[in-house]
Formats: sequence, C-alpha cells, structure tokens
Amino acid sequence: MGLLFFQPIYQERVWGGRNLSAKLGRTLPDEVPIGESWELVDRPDEQSVVAFGPWEGRSLREILAEHPEHIMGPHWTKDRPFPILVKWLDCQERLSLQVHPPAKIAKQLGGEPKTEHWYVADATDEAALIVGHKPGVSPEVFEKAIHENTLEACVEPIPVKTGDALFVESGCLHAIDAGCLILEIQQNSDTTYRVYDWGRIGLDGHPRQLHVKEALASINFGEKPPPIISEQPGNQLLANSKHFRIRKEELPAGETLSFEACQEPRILSIVQGVLKSEEDALSLRRGSNVLLPYGGAFSFHIEENASFLITDHFAH
Repeated sequence: MGLLFFQPIYQERVWGGRNLSAKLGRTLPDEVPIGESWELVDRPDEQSVVAFGPWEGRSLREILAEHPEHIMGPHWTKDRPFPILVKWLDCQERLSLQVHPPAKIAKQLGGEPKTEHWYVADATDEAALIVGHKPGVSPEVFEKAIHENTLEACVEPIPVKTGDALFVESGCLHAIDAGCLILEIQQNSDTTYRVYDWGRIGLDGHPRQLHVKEALASINFGEKPPPIISEQPGNQLLANSKHFRIRKEELPAGETLSFEACQEPRILSIVQGVLKSEEDALSLRRGSNVLLPYGGAFSFHIEENASFLITDHFAH
C-alpha cells in the first residue's frame, strides 16, 4: 500500500473566494465563494475518498475499518476515527469571531474540543489574525460589548505575512481576517461557537447564527494569546502538543526526503515546490496533502526547491 491521496471536499462560505484556484491551481465548482477545502477528514457527515490507486473511490473510514494497524499502528482499533482534520481556508473576508470549547466544557455543551494550527501560505499586505482579547477585558465587559454591538473594540488584529504560523488551543477567542490563504491542521472536530459576525449577512440572506451563551462559557478569559511564529530559513518546529506535532522543513532540488516504515503515520503537506513519490510516481505540488500510513516506507525526490509541513504524533 502506498501513500493515500484524497479527493478534496469543497465548502461554500460567505467569506470565501476563488484563491484555491488562483493560488493552488484547483478546479473549483461553479462561480461560488469557496472558503474551505477539506483535504483529510473522517466524520459521520463528511468522508475523504481516495483519489487514485488500488483503493480509489473508497472512504478513509472504510480503509481504517479494514486495515487499522497498517494505517495507524498496531494499537489502533477499527472503530476509532482518524484524529486529524486538514483544511485549506481561502479567507477573502473576515471570518466570524469565534471559539472552540475546551474538552471539559465541550462535554457539558454537547460539542467537541478543537485545537488547531494555522500556516499562512499566502497573505496580502493587509492580512491579519485576531487572537484572544485586549488586556483587561473581563467576561462582563465582553458580554456588555456584545449587546452594545461594540465587540470590535475588545480585540485587535495582528498583521501576518506569508510563512507565519499560529497554534490556537481550544478556548482561545479568534478570527481570521481578510487576505489569508491558510492551511489548517486541527483535531477532528467541527464545533464552532460564533460570538460575533461583524453584522454580516449569510449566503441565505439572513444573519448567521450566533452561539453567545456557549462561546462565553468556552472562552479562556485572562489567558495570554499565543504568539505568531514568523517563518525562518530551514527547519522549524511549529507546534508540539498532546494532539499533534507539526514541523516545517525545506529541501533543495535534487535531494531526497525519506520516511521509514512502522514508526508512526504522518501527514505530508506541500506549501512550496514539487516532490515526486518514488513509490507511486506521483508529483506532489503546492497544496497537496497526503497520508503516509504507519506500515509504509516512502521516498520523495525533490524536483523543485520545496517547503513542506510534516504532521505526526497524533496516533496515540
């Protein structure tokens, strides 16, 4: 069994655009705003489907149910879902101000915790992220600002550039501003509590649903927001948590990238350049996300100077 490359699942979003085509060369659905491409997902309502090879047309859930040890390792049971969800986000407008519940709160609210990591693959000069709230903002001040429609004064956009990264734990208030193309690697969760949507009208012509009570219960007030990690030449450790580890690595053309078998499963995400799989004769270009199963050994020839993310340490 070789690497697993899946068909993208495109999601229409009011804040989306067409940059997945312009920047990543994707063929998108008709002229609608595409905000997300779900690259790797194992959820009851959305399933990644293998794009080619012996298992073409089969879902990630089917493969995990039949070959859990090969995909994830000897301790993995067939009924456990894949623990990571990978997305591309094309943020042409500012996303809602939102929060994902911490594990303890999520259980009380009937949701799922969601810690995530953002890699800014492309950014306009005005691009920014909103993370946390301004110092001194208490739950009471925050809630009053919601009702008075002045919540924007409680947060402050942080400028970002291409190559920047951010680790956002559950409970951290956040939003992505306009002008960001982001690779999001996260826990397998789809619970989002919107607390403010900047007065926006949704695709259906009505204001989008807010979850103020749930958001207020989930926000970690008083905690210092995480720092932006600026891109540095060479290899970088971008995130190292109990949920996953993410490393950015760079290799020049002509070099080889290799992974040994029976260590752990990995996700390989290409953010620049071209890698050619020596086992599958497949060229991986900017935007590609592939799953390297536990039981396989893999080698890639670097055809063009490449920068890529390796996600691992998620198969506990």
